[in-house]
Amino acid sequence: MDLLLEPLSHAFMLKALLISALVGGVCGLLSCYMTLKGWALMGDAVSHAVLPGVVLAYALGLPFSLGAFVFGVGSVATIGFVKQKSRIKEDTVIGLVFTGFFALGLVLVSKTRSNIDLTHILFGNVLGISSADILQTVVISSVVIALLTLFRRDLLLFCFDPTHARSIGIHTGVLHYLLLSVLSLAAVAGLQTVGIILVVAMLVTPGATAYLLTDRFDRMTWLAIGSSVLSSLLGVYVSYWTDSSTAGCIVLVQTGLFLLAFLLAPRHGVLRQGNPQA
Repeated sequence: MDLLLEPLSHAFMLKALLISALVGGVCGLLSCYMTLKGWALMGDAVSHAVLPGVVLAYALGLPFSLGAFVFGVGSVATIGFVKQKSRIKEDTVIGLVFTGFFALGLVLVSKTRSNIDLTHILFGNVLGISSADILQTVVISSVVIALLTLFRRDLLLFCFDPTHARSIGIHTGVLHYLLLSVLSLAAVAGLQTVGIILVVAMLVTPGATAYLLTDRFDRMTWLAIGSSVLSSLLGVYVSYWTDSSTAGCIVLVQTGLFLLAFLLAPRHGVLRQGNPQA
């Protein structure tokens, strides 16, 4: 009981647990669409591209979320423009753009006189999150959940079969940029929890884990949300007792759950495939 109750006696731990669970649930929900769409690399690009936006927003006295969102969407627009105007494949364009944006962010951090801690931007600082950041994260998370819920059916068809979605009159171009905008918002929400570098794990791993466990999207959604929230809570607890990186612990727990699903999933697990009667 001491393992469970002692961390709850600290206000900063309660905040960290609640915000980590909220962001974990939001990222878990979005990760289902990311997995079906095959956008793992796109999530990586957006999460890294927000760095210069964070630094510029600080320099101009604007909210971090605004700068991060603008640069997240801007990176996506840049990727689309370069892909359309050249013969370079999309994965190569993504790699070029996100590394360029990330490098720009590193240069801006080194040249901007501020008290910005680069480590907190890269790896999060959920244990020291402020009340203003909590409010910002709650608002962004609510917007993401509302948009994914409102356009759930259209987004699902767009991820499964965009050609069919287009043939029945759905504006797939709008859905494409809607999903990318939601991705940018989720990356901003995850910025405070696990930072720029590791937020991609929260946007990919829960959906990949759930995808191994079920073939039904509704069930996949709940499994992804559940595994992501559980990973966030356990990660915060582990980081408290081991005095280690909170972001790293959260992602390691998520990775551990994925490995369990990879090995033991009823139909798609490696060990189950080798033993059909199991």
